[in-house]
Amino acid sequence: MRPLTRQPFKARSTEELLALLAAVATAILAVIIVSMLYFGRDIFVPVALAILLSFVLAPLVGLLQRISVPRGLAVVSVVILAFSLIFALGSLLATQLTQLAGDLPRYQSTISEKIQAFRDTKAGSGTLERASDMLKDLSKELDKPKDASSARVPGSVLGPKVSGPPAPVPVEVRQPDPSALESLRTLISPLVHPLATTFIIIIFVIFILLQREDLRNRLIRLAGSYDLQRTTAALDDAASRLSRLFLTQLILNGAFGVVIGTGLWLIGTPSAILWGILAAALRFVPYVGAVIAAAFPLALAVAVDPGWSMLLWTLALFLVVEPVVGHVVEPMVYGHSTGLSPVAVVVSATFWTALWGPIGLVLATPLTVCLVVLGRHVERLEFLDVMFGDRPALSPPEIFYQRMLAGDPTEAAEKAEEFLKERSLASYYDDVALKGLQLAQADAERGALDHERLIKIRDAVSEFAGDLSDQDDRPPPKRDSTTDAEASSAVESVAENAANETLPILEKEALPPEWLGEHPILCVAGRSLLDEAAAIMLAELSTAHGLAARVEPAEALSTRNVFSLDTTGVTMVCLVYLDPSGPAHMRYSVRRLRRKLPTATIILGCWLKEIDPAALEALRENAKADLVASSVAEAVRLCIEAARAKDQRQETLGQETSATAAA
Repeated sequence: MRPLTRQPFKARSTEELLALLAAVATAILAVIIVSMLYFGRDIFVPVALAILLSFVLAPLVGLLQRISVPRGLAVVSVVILAFSLIFALGSLLATQLTQLAGDLPRYQSTISEKIQAFRDTKAGSGTLERASDMLKDLSKELDKPKDASSARVPGSVLGPKVSGPPAPVPVEVRQPDPSALESLRTLISPLVHPLATTFIIIIFVIFILLQREDLRNRLIRLAGSYDLQRTTAALDDAASRLSRLFLTQLILNGAFGVVIGTGLWLIGTPSAILWGILAAALRFVPYVGAVIAAAFPLALAVAVDPGWSMLLWTLALFLVVEPVVGHVVEPMVYGHSTGLSPVAVVVSATFWTALWGPIGLVLATPLTVCLVVLGRHVERLEFLDVMFGDRPALSPPEIFYQRMLAGDPTEAAEKAEEFLKERSLASYYDDVALKGLQLAQADAERGALDHERLIKIRDAVSEFAGDLSDQDDRPPPKRDSTTDAEASSAVESVAENAANETLPILEKEALPPEWLGEHPILCVAGRSLLDEAAAIMLAELSTAHGLAARVEPAEALSTRNVFSLDTTGVTMVCLVYLDPSGPAHMRYSVRRLRRKLPTATIILGCWLKEIDPAALEALRENAKADLVASSVAEAVRLCIEAARAKDQRQETLGQETSATAAA
C-alpha cells in the first residue's frame, strides 16, 4: 500500500473567510428568527392577523376619507364594523357547533345500518362488520341503566348473609358547592386568552391604519434604499395591490361560503351555516382547503341520510362550485396567480403550520404573498422573490441561452409560441433570442465556450428557428393571452405598442421584379458561429415578412470561397456581427461583397450588447456599407423599406412614362 501523504494546508483568503462568516451569520440569524416566531407565537400571531386585516380594511378607510370623514373616525368606524361582523359570525359558529354536538347521537343508528348493508353485500366478516359490532356494543353500553343492586352494601338486611370479616364501608368525599366568585372564575378563565388576543389585534389594527405612512417610511429606512422616490412609489403600489388582492379574496371566499352554505341548506344537510363558514375560511388554504371543507359535510351526509342521495348531491355541489370559482371567477377577478410558485405554497403552508398550528395554515399564503411583494420592491429582500415568487429566477434571454446550451430548442420553441400569443415574432427575436446570443458572445469572448459548444448553440438556434418558421407575424388577437410564467415575464419586457409589433408583411405580387428571385436577401455571418446563428434568425424573420432569405456561413467570405458564392437573384446582403472587435474585418468583408455584388445594397448588422448610434454610424462609414442596423427587426425593416422604395420608384417612373407618351 502506498503511504498516505498529508496535503499541505491551504490558507483561505480574506474574501473566502468573509463569505464563510456571512453564511454562518445568516444561518444563525435564521435560527434566531424562527425560534422567536415559534416561542413568541402568542404575540406574533395577533400581529400577523392585524397586518393582514389592515390590508383588507385600508381600502374602506380610504373610501371614507374621500368623502371627507376624518381619518381617526374612519379608522375606528371601520374597525368596529369589521369586528362586530367577526363576533357575529363567531357567535353563529358556536351556536351551530353546539346544535351539531347535541344531534350527533341521533345519527349513530343510521351509520350502523349502512355498515350492516355494506356487510350484507360483502362476503365474509371484514373491517366493516367489526366496526358495526363495535357501534352496537357502544350503543348498548350507553343505553344501559344504572344497576341499583350493585350499589347495595354487602351484609345488609336485604342482601345475603356472608360470613367472614365485614367489608369496608365506602366513603364518598363531597366538595362544597362553589362560591359565586369561583363559578365566575371557572366561567371566565377559558375566555381570557381569546379575549386578550382579540384586544391585541384590535389595538394593532387601529394603530397600523392610523400610522400607515410612518410605518412605510420606517420600512424604507430599514431597507436602506438610495432611491427614495422609486422605493416609496413601489411600496405604495405594492400596498394598494395587496389590499385589493386580500379584500377581493375575502369577498370571493365569503361568496363561496355563502353558495356552499345555501346549497347544503337546500340539500338538507344539518348545520349548513357552519359548513358554509368553514368552507369560506378553509378556502384560504391553497390546494387542499376546499377538499378539507367538503370532507365534513360529506361525512355528515352519510350519517344523516338513510340513503345516498344527500351524499351525492353534496359531492356534486363541491365538484361544480369549486372549479367554477377557481378556474373561471378567480382569473377574471384578480388574475391567474397570487404570485407564488406551487412549491412555495406547499413549503410555506408546512412552515407556518409547524410554527403556529392551524392558524398558521390559514395565514400561510397571505403572509408569503406579503414577503414576495417586499422582495420585488426592496432590493435587500430580493432573495424572497427569487425563493418564493412564481417569476422565473433567470431572465428570458438567460433562459433562452441556457436552453441553447443544453441543446433543447423544442422547449424554447414552446415558450416562444406562448410569447407569440401576445407579442410579435420580431419582438421575440430582438428582446429574447438576440439578447441570449449576446450573452453567449460574452462567454465566448472570455473563453468559456469551446468550438463544440458553439456548434451546438448554432445547431440549436437553427432547429429553433425552423420550428417557428410557420408562425404568422401579424399582430396577435387581443383575446389570447399566455398563462405561462416564463412567457409572461418575457411579455412584460416588451411594450404593447413597440415598433417591432407593427412590421408589415409584404405580398409577393407587390414586390418589384428584381425582388422576385428565390432568395432576394442573402444573410452572411461575419466571423463566428454565433454570427451565423444570428444570421439564421434574421433569415427566418425576413422570410416571415415576405422577403425570402438564405444564410451563408462566415467561411463564404474567405478569399478562396467568395468568388464561388451563389448570388443568383440576390438584391440585398445583410452582414451580421455580434463581435465588436473587428472593424477591419467588417471593412474587408464589405469590400469582397461589393466586388461580387456591385449593384446590391449591403446592410451592416452590428448587433452588439451596448453601442450608441454615433459609434454604430462610425462602423458603417469605416466599413463603407450602405445601411446599418442594430437589431434583427431593424435589419428586416430596412429590407422592407428598400423593397417598397424600389416599387414606388418604378410606379412613379411608369406614371411619368405614360404621361410623356400621352403628351
